[in-house]
Amino acid sequence: MKIIHSPRHLGHSGHVELMNGQVVPAFEKPERVAMILRAVGERQLGPFVDPQAHGLDPVLKVHDADFIRFLSTAWELWTADGRDFPALPSFWKAPGMRSIEPESIDGKLGHFSFDAGCCMVAGTWDAVQAGADIALTGVDLISSGEKAAFALCRPPGHHAHAGTMGGYCFVNNAAVAAQSFIDRGAARVAILDVDYHHGNGTQSIFYARPDVLVCNIHADPMQEFPYFLGYADEPGEGPGEGFNANFPLRWGTDYEGWGAALDAACARIEAHAPDVMLVSLGVDTYKDDPISQFKLDSPDYLKIGARIAKLARPTLFVMEGGYAVEAIGTNVANTLEGFEQG
Repeated sequence: MKIIHSPRHLGHSGHVELMNGQVVPAFEKPERVAMILRAVGERQLGPFVDPQAHGLDPVLKVHDADFIRFLSTAWELWTADGRDFPALPSFWKAPGMRSIEPESIDGKLGHFSFDAGCCMVAGTWDAVQAGADIALTGVDLISSGEKAAFALCRPPGHHAHAGTMGGYCFVNNAAVAAQSFIDRGAARVAILDVDYHHGNGTQSIFYARPDVLVCNIHADPMQEFPYFLGYADEPGEGPGEGFNANFPLRWGTDYEGWGAALDAACARIEAHAPDVMLVSLGVDTYKDDPISQFKLDSPDYLKIGARIAKLARPTLFVMEGGYAVEAIGTNVANTLEGFEQG
């Protein structure tokens, strides 16, 4: 399995987030990638390859042009006011307010975000572009006949909507990759999101479409971020009705309950009969993850990979969350190894 990554993710460093009412160093940090690279390298799970540049056209198939323009210019606008510290949103529109993009950078940050989890520093936009290229290079590999590939994207992407950033996510790498598969001739694509948090952005982007089935296994939004999407009664709408499936689980869920949800999601994917599938791979379901409440243990990720392999579809893994840094490498490597041996 070829593993695509880029050191350009290091540009997104020194950023912060608002957590429990305090501004703290972000849990989504560069060390995550270092630990994954070490673990998959030690197990010789596959060769490392560099991403190829794809430009912004594939990104603009999924994201609004005004949003991408904002991402590409936000740091310049922020520092134009003499601010040399990380840019963090702190104002948001509420229902009943008008959706107008303000002139000021503070207003723009609020207009294009839904939380204070997307902090920007000087290298953020370059890292975001590299992440999209990593995912699209994975599409290249699968389209050229590879059985599987792992796109080690950072920052993650599944919380990003077409025109909104949030939850550490700026560009939705999995959605960009799924659309690229469609553009290259795939009639049906499936996205299996196994991150602890609901992939609200991915759901929103494809919610009215029948060509991309989206299945999310995640913490119940009654208890957990992102709170306002991810309920079981969200089947899709219009032409997309029946092509979205959510499997919300309560805090404290262990592999027995989580694995049952995985079996149900896999049954939906088998019925969809996709030409290709993507896995939004978050390992923040781990029992010691600092911002999550599930109870999966490291050996469980071998079983996850093996179950996904039974779907027998060309598969692109796209990295999402996982914040127990000391264990993230083991858990990602276990998933990929389980898939390879499945």
